[in-house]
Amino acid sequence: MFEFELHRIRSAELRRQAAEARLVREAVRSRRAAGREAGHGAAAEEAHTDRRGRRRLPRTA
Repeated sequence: MFEFELHRIRSAELRRQAAEARLVREAVRSRRAAGREAGHGAAAEEAHTDRRGRRRLPRTA
């Protein structure tokens, strides 16, 4: 029974994290849309985003 409770707690935590991630994505989408509607240079702001997934290596000779 204890293992089942741990499973339920972990499952609830994953659901909360997914909901938070969806909320963040929605906020980013709406901010980008507002920037496009206002005619501001949204591309310039997006160029400075954090790219954790892409690690650039130096060019080899």
